[in-house]
Amino acid sequence: MDQPNALDFDLPATGGGSVKLSDYKGRGVVLYFYPRDNTPGCITEGLNFRDLHPLFQALGWEVFGISRDSVKTHEGFKARQAFPFDLLSDPDEVACAAFGVMKVKNMYGKPVRGIERSTFVIAPDGAIAKTWRGVKVPGHAQEVLEFVRTL
Repeated sequence: MDQPNALDFDLPATGGGSVKLSDYKGRGVVLYFYPRDNTPGCITEGLNFRDLHPLFQALGWEVFGISRDSVKTHEGFKARQAFPFDLLSDPDEVACAAFGVMKVKNMYGKPVRGIERSTFVIAPDGAIAKTWRGVKVPGHAQEVLEFVRTL
């Protein structure tokens, strides 16, 4: 069965540039959507991808983190955690909508709309090869790496 192609987007990124997904056609891309910079689960998830980043790179894969935080907030977060990959800012929820990651969650008994922690592996041909939704952080980055190794 054919996998759907990832919808293209062009988002501002750390480092002063932007990332257009279609510019990476021919290369594998891991997109991990996370709720918010500088929060415990998001720090841990980012650190896990950071620590495995050389292995993703050795396989020819790019990794990008995406949240609705501003580029300015992303810059501080990236610097504090020494992330070797760019963080993409999606305040208008362009990529969030394209990948269907916005959900209503329950926080302290109140409904809150936010990003559901999700990861997408985009194969070099642009197809979505694998999707994880409602991600639990422990072991997740390693699981993504193991999947990428099979492609």
